[in-house]
Amino acid sequence: MPNQLRGTSVPAAPPRPDGLDRFNRAAAGAAETALLACCASRRWALRLAAHRPYPDVESLLAAADEASYDLSAADLAEALADELSPGLHESAPQSAHTALRAAHAAYESSFGHAFVICLDGFHPAEHLDQVLSGIRLRMNNDPDEERSIAADELRRLARARLAHLVASHPEPDAPSAAHRVL
Repeated sequence: MPNQLRGTSVPAAPPRPDGLDRFNRAAAGAAETALLACCASRRWALRLAAHRPYPDVESLLAAADEASYDLSAADLAEALADELSPGLHESAPQSAHTALRAAHAAYESSFGHAFVICLDGFHPAEHLDQVLSGIRLRMNNDPDEERSIAADELRRLARARLAHLVASHPEPDAPSAAHRVL
């Protein structure tokens, strides 16, 4: 018997709670703060925190999607106001920094908020091209259409951030996908 030594039981290390369990058991304020890092809509965070405990990650992500679809224009504006446009790694060429800065400035001038895009599923080497082409494409949208696209991108980002938040990590929280650097 592996946990026995000379007839005496040696207790196994207590099981470490997984990320979802920690999230479900967290104090309301701590859960809301963690959720606000995923999506800065206070209503979204309060709604998800209030419906705990979630039986599994899929249920939590489904609730997050539903709450995202229910964001009012004011909730969306609140969430977008806290977003940062994706930036470049400091080692990127200066010309790339300049091009990205100009593209972000044009977008933000047109729509009044940071450009948001979920880059999950793309190789890091493709991120800059995806951001630049996304901005170029979306600059042609009217404000209502762009608000709808930005809301969907924000929903996808919040979902990815939330999945990371409740993932079981043996180490302390790894850097989040919250504000990606290309």
